[in-house]
Amino acid sequence: MNITPETKIHDLLTNYPQLEEYLMQLNSKYKKLKNPVLRRTIGRVATLKQVAMIGGYHPLDLVNMLRQELGMEELQTGDIQEGLDDNSEKPKWAETTPSVVIDANELLDKDKNPLAETNKALNSLKDGEVLLIKSDFLPSPLIDNFKENGKDVYSIKQSEKEFLTYIKK
Repeated sequence: MNITPETKIHDLLTNYPQLEEYLMQLNSKYKKLKNPVLRRTIGRVATLKQVAMIGGYHPLDLVNMLRQELGMEELQTGDIQEGLDDNSEKPKWAETTPSVVIDANELLDKDKNPLAETNKALNSLKDGEVLLIKSDFLPSPLIDNFKENGKDVYSIKQSEKEFLTYIKK
């Protein structure tokens, strides 16, 4: 298996289960990988690029740490595409008071699926209303999922321990 930024975390850990412990030693945020709900759901869609951003790593750095741990040759910068969004300007719609606030960390602690819970909450909103997800990591898989489904999404790092992600229905 070739390990790249586009490799799904589920596929990586299925093929190389020894990397689970290694990832958890790299960053405490990766301890959430022990959550069976997260592994079965988000783990199947989350790429290493997204996992890297959750942990505060550059995607190429995380991929190369994993490849090095397995004795593989490192990838070079030209081997991957960058493409990280620049959310420097907050859109006007994200300045409105959110109709619903979801704490992703709390959901994960209760073995609940943040993507399913967010979708449920979004379905109850009227067009134009805003949902806010609070988390201690950048929820890249959720962000990508909602963007792919045509939702407006804005995310900002509030502090080292808090990310705010706004989704407009």
